[in-house]
Amino acid sequence: MTLTSSDGPANDSAVTASPTTVPPVGKPVVFFDGVCGFCNHTVNWILRRDTRGTFLLSPLQGNHAQRLVPAAIRENLSSVVLLIDGHCYLRSTAVCRILMLLGGVWRMLGILLWLIPAPIRDLGYRIIARFRYRLFGRREACRMPTPSERSRFLD
Repeated sequence: MTLTSSDGPANDSAVTASPTTVPPVGKPVVFFDGVCGFCNHTVNWILRRDTRGTFLLSPLQGNHAQRLVPAAIRENLSSVVLLIDGHCYLRSTAVCRILMLLGGVWRMLGILLWLIPAPIRDLGYRIIARFRYRLFGRREACRMPTPSERSRFLD
């Protein structure tokens, strides 16, 4: 599978997979590291604020990630992945887009973060990603959704 950057060759914050290999899901999908404590806190945070049901969620270790996220991204579990219309947005670009799609005050925060140059945003993201297991722990298994959350999860 050939990956191309959506933001140009100098920015690897978004990649596109061939349309024949990434079927449309219909809603933006947030893929997360299912065994990361920080990532699970982030998923809980999104669920509490996404009252319109904008996002679907799935662990990067799950079956849907195997089908929808290119292997080069899946194998490196140091990034949240936002899949929208066949484009996989990574790191701080994914965070900004998630915030903007949540709407309200979160949209404004996402726009303000977007104004920071991507290399600086991604540096902050990478620092947090590097220490997330030490700060928030690592789980033995992926997060299991509650019955009321089940419709929001792909795996």
